[in-house]
Amino acid sequence: MAGPVAPASLDLPMPVARAAELAAERKGRDLLLLDLRGISSATDYFLLVSGTSDIHVRAIADHVIDELKKEGVRPSHIEGMQGGRWILIDYIDFVVHVFHPAARDFYQLERLWGDAPMHALDA
Repeated sequence: MAGPVAPASLDLPMPVARAAELAAERKGRDLLLLDLRGISSATDYFLLVSGTSDIHVRAIADHVIDELKKEGVRPSHIEGMQGGRWILIDYIDFVVHVFHPAARDFYQLERLWGDAPMHALDA
């Protein structure tokens, strides 16, 4: 995998690139985009982001949800807001996963979807 790239430098749908920018605005760490097109029929992209604490994870997720809603993009489903260890925000065509570092290490979605093209994103 090459070094981090700006979301705008990839040919991404606007909501996916915008979600990455919003996560970075709240100091999300280790942003990684998995391109699941042709691999999964469930969604096209996973955006993985880490926060530094449960509060930070919730703040990142809240910011992505609130700002995309203002732009007319609403999630279909949200899980994990109460716990703050792993928040899943499902927009159908893409899913944002905001993790506490321990949860990200435990679930290892990067490894599980290791056959997907991955792009580290500038934070």
